[in-house]
Amino acid sequence: MSNLAVTETVERVPAVQTESATIMSIIQQVAMSPAADIDKMERLMAMHERYQAQQAKQQYDEALARMQEELPVIEERGAIRDKFKNVQSTYALWEDINEKIKPILAKHGFGLSFRIPRTQGGVEVEGVLSHRAGHREVTSILLPADVSGNKNAVQAVASSVSYGKRYTAGALLNFTTTGEDDDGQKANQKPEPPQEPVITSSQAAQLDALLKKCSQALRDNFTAKYGCAANVYKSEFDAVSARITKAASRPQE
Repeated sequence: MSNLAVTETVERVPAVQTESATIMSIIQQVAMSPAADIDKMERLMAMHERYQAQQAKQQYDEALARMQEELPVIEERGAIRDKFKNVQSTYALWEDINEKIKPILAKHGFGLSFRIPRTQGGVEVEGVLSHRAGHREVTSILLPADVSGNKNAVQAVASSVSYGKRYTAGALLNFTTTGEDDDGQKANQKPEPPQEPVITSSQAAQLDALLKKCSQALRDNFTAKYGCAANVYKSEFDAVSARITKAASRPQE
């Protein structure tokens, strides 16, 4: 191999690996010294760990940016209905979301998992997005058990867990959902009377975040009235948000 080829090969070595190797080399030299300073060793190791964490975060961010360009728009096949069975809003089913995003996550070195910690305040779901470089991001949501539709206790928890997975996955990945296209099948159907629209998923998440700061009694009253934040009508949002914001600002006993 020519000198030029050798030079080109060296230059292609990533700067990240070179710098990491340099730090490890210094640590090894200090460790081999008979007069090795343990405090200095610990500081060097801490510096190396911080450097590795920084590089892992950078690789995570770069991979996430590339991956988001490939995330699909997911159809909303789930529906929230009122007591008269009229559709008030639609949402993407977790099984549809999972099927669409898993291959893309794997392609870019990501893994999405969920934890359900024990809690007395409802059903908490934690979403964990991990990257093969070693960095991970975590977000969570605390929900009441979804007792709508005459669900039993197990079904109520399972429904809330499914909502929590959809919410946390959306927060971590920022994918888009859209109403299902029925290919014009409703064109010849008699139109249903207009129904008052409910708030958006972002507004529902805003109310959920505020409710976490409120007393248990207020959360129970809210659940009894609405079931969950996603059922609040758009016309009510400003008043409900103001009321919960005021309650959340009060010191809890």
